[in-house]
Amino acid sequence: MNEPILRPVMPELDAIRGMAILGVLVYHGFYVMMGPTGFSHGQRIFLTATWPGRLGVNLFFVLSGFLITGILLDSRQRQDYYRRFYLRRALRILPAYMALLVILALFRYPPPFLFLSLVYLSNLAPLFGIGIAYSVLWSLSVEEHFYFVWPLIVRSISNRSLLWLSLSIVAISPFIRWISFQHAHDYTFNEYTWNSADGLACGAVIAILVRQRMDDRTYLVRIVCAAIFLAVLFAPFAVVARQNKMGAALQIVPWHFLFVGVLGSFLLIGTTQWKWLVQGRVLRFFGHISYGLYLIHSLVFREYDRFVASEGLWDLAKRFACVLAVATVLAWLSREFFEERFLRMKTKWVRAPKGERVPIAD
Repeated sequence: MNEPILRPVMPELDAIRGMAILGVLVYHGFYVMMGPTGFSHGQRIFLTATWPGRLGVNLFFVLSGFLITGILLDSRQRQDYYRRFYLRRALRILPAYMALLVILALFRYPPPFLFLSLVYLSNLAPLFGIGIAYSVLWSLSVEEHFYFVWPLIVRSISNRSLLWLSLSIVAISPFIRWISFQHAHDYTFNEYTWNSADGLACGAVIAILVRQRMDDRTYLVRIVCAAIFLAVLFAPFAVVARQNKMGAALQIVPWHFLFVGVLGSFLLIGTTQWKWLVQGRVLRFFGHISYGLYLIHSLVFREYDRFVASEGLWDLAKRFACVLAVATVLAWLSREFFEERFLRMKTKWVRAPKGERVPIAD
């Protein structure tokens, strides 16, 4: 017998987190190191093939939009709606994030950038004439802006209005990116919150739709098929040259639809006898430590590059293996001996009513 689609604990979502973080590490480990020279044609093909790893951030956005919207919808009638949400988010996000900022200060990262990061404006640093000195922090700023605004919206409007709003964000975001790109000399505009909102909105759409027909598996299959169809329909934009600004504005769109299909498929398979296919231990482990691993891996790459030169593909492979091992250990230690102290407070301070169906946003 199949399990309910929405459960308090959904291990397949940790597997998706694992896929996302490993993709980001592969991208930073290989693609970003591809210079104009030093690699053969075959090696450059391999390095180019690691580019989609950067989309792990967008997969995180879709997953976050799904989980956060679900939590807010399921707790909408609670008297402690805002307190509960923000306290749980603060206990999950702030300890490791603040610890990282202290570490970056010790490593002499620019104080103006650290200040903007402290107030979650790192993705908007170029607007202040400041470079994004630690690249991974931009996506955390986008998510924090989502956390600031979305609870008020969810509490204030009906599910139907929320669905139409989310769909409107998905439709309008590419045009906002296109307008931004008209005035950009590069694509740092892509990291501004208003240019990155459609991934979160895609996750919100599936969260709302699944709750319209709770545990209707046929309905979820249709959502998955529709998402994959749209991904195929927009697929040409996924490979368009970035010199074409409209193409660049639409480049991420098919990937967002694909990630909605992946999320829905994992929910379907993860509630059947075939759940082992989407609940692998390795991916779940990396999903479990994904937050700390995302925060720390760029710093470990930087420190490795300070002491070791990587001049060929074999050197990059060694670099990736070493950084993956060190960053994984650091992230695991952070999760088990630092972050868990605060996560236990979520259970102690903010208890859910017995039987409440709330997906865990970890």
